Amino acid sequence: MKIFEEVESEVQSYARSFPRVFHRAQGEFLYDEDGNEYLDFLAGAGTLNYGHNNPLFKETLLEYIHSDGITHGLDLHTRAKGEFLQVFSDHILKPRNLDYVMQFTGPTGTNAVEAAMKLARNVTGRENVICFTNGFHGVSLGALAATGNSHHRGAAGVSLNGVTRMPYDGYLGEGIDTTAYLDKVLCDSSSGVDTPAAVIVETVQGEGGINAASFEWLRNLQTVCKKHDMLLIIDDIQAGCGRTGTFFSFEDVGIQPDIVTLSKSLGGYGLPFAVVLIKPELDQWKPGEHNGTFRGNNFAFVTAKAAIEHYWQDTAFSRDVQRKGEYVSHRLAAIVEKYGDGNLTTRGRGMFQGINCVDGEVAGAITRQAFKRGLIIETSGADDQVVKLLCPLIIGDENLERGIDIIEQAVKDACARSKPLPEEFDFFDNVRRIA
Repeated sequence: MKIFEEVESEVQSYARSFPRVFHRAQGEFLYDEDGNEYLDFLAGAGTLNYGHNNPLFKETLLEYIHSDGITHGLDLHTRAKGEFLQVFSDHILKPRNLDYVMQFTGPTGTNAVEAAMKLARNVTGRENVICFTNGFHGVSLGALAATGNSHHRGAAGVSLNGVTRMPYDGYLGEGIDTTAYLDKVLCDSSSGVDTPAAVIVETVQGEGGINAASFEWLRNLQTVCKKHDMLLIIDDIQAGCGRTGTFFSFEDVGIQPDIVTLSKSLGGYGLPFAVVLIKPELDQWKPGEHNGTFRGNNFAFVTAKAAIEHYWQDTAFSRDVQRKGEYVSHRLAAIVEKYGDGNLTTRGRGMFQGINCVDGEVAGAITRQAFKRGLIIETSGADDQVVKLLCPLIIGDENLERGIDIIEQAVKDACARSKPLPEEFDFFDNVRRIA
């Protein structure tokens, strides 16, 4: 449609990689207006863990709308909000022995990050926040300061400050514990690093290239936070809601963050929704001190409640995600070994995994080949060098296998094309011989 070229801003990005007009979706599939079917391994950049138009949530939402349920209520008490809070408390927080109050922010992840960082600064009376290389926390100015990507940072138009960036786990190579470096600079009054209010970190860096921190590194990070009286903020916006195999990505690590940010798949149906989980003693906001017109989405309360009730009342769904994650690990490892020629590696955990191609051109070639075969999948990392799997967690085994088969064929084709010709190869001599 010409209307997109004539009216929509140049800022669009995904539409450039997948130039189709989509108009219908169900489960793990997207359909364009010509009726072509695509397996969706992008899933709203991790917003559709439960798939497109999940029928378990759809009827509940339609019933709510037909009954004239509250659509917009600022932060008024509504039945939808109360029922969501009760279900989240009963089935997510209490079974995990987590004691948090919940703040409803504006409806996107970056809104939640802004609130978390602001609260940490207000509570501690300090300004500096520790963030990490390749971290991504959003593109509003506070969150953008903590984001590493130069492409996004370059669009700010102003200086970005209030943070100190430290090397993430593995950034300096294997065997180097970068939390020890963090501890060292915080112990040294001449390091130039101001005493921080908090540390903000992703347990798996999604946009940064599917870099998964080790459990030991995360535990050491919490130890450093406690030693220096810093708050630990876990950004679980993309890694949470089951993506790594448990509801929170830090559950198996054995840590309890002071603050947690959630968004993306929290709403269940793809509806915009974001929250901040706060230890009660840190909930020192004054009324209305951090607000927003769209804080708390009542439609999302309804579908988020349905998602928790259906998928998180017991461990069956979590075990199934872990099982699929093991399959993904096995398949990706086999693909890398077969076609990588030492240039490809796997990374991530659970159903949050990818193939590091080192070269962004190779990764781009893989995603383009996959799209031609009916698979939508994106890249991530500083140089877009990682092919990133974000398929819905509810995907059937057959379609998961089918999607990875497409990835394998795309890797095979892209790697074959990227290999240089032998030095002795004479193109024109070869043409003459063929003729």
